[in-house]
This record gives sequence, structure tokens and C-alpha cells, in this order.
Amino acid sequence: MSETTNIEISGDTIIGDVVEQIPGGAAVIEKYFGNGCFTCPGIRMESINFGATMHGLDAEPIVQELRELVSRSA
Repeated sequence: MSETTNIEISGDTIIGDVVEQIPGGAAVIEKYFGNGCFTCPGIRMESINFGATMHGLDAEPIVQELRELVSRSA
């Protein structure tokens, strides 16, 4: 059973939206940022760009991986 999502992924996408709306999105967030995001209150307001900056990462590979997930679930 595949769930279709209409979320538009960019560096400005909120991490909490990724976790809630993209099947497999939580695994991508954990891969790049660790599991601390899931207990952080900032998950509801911090973007992928912000998370990447805080972890010293480039947001683009994260965005691309999430876009691939979205296109596979469409």
C-alpha cells in the first residue's frame, strides 16, 4: 500500500513535514542528522537548510534523496 504525497521538497522544507508526510523520510533525516531531530521541538520550525548548516552538511544531497523518495511514492 503506497501513500502518495504532494509535498514540495526544497531546502526550505520543514524537517517535521518531511518526517510526517514522506514515507521513508524519517530514515533520510536520521541518516544525515541523527535521531536527535525526533525529540527536538525545533523539528516543527527548522528547515532542511538549517539542519544541514547545524550539522556542517550540504543540504542538496539531502533534498535530492528526499525528492527521489517522493517521486517513487507518486
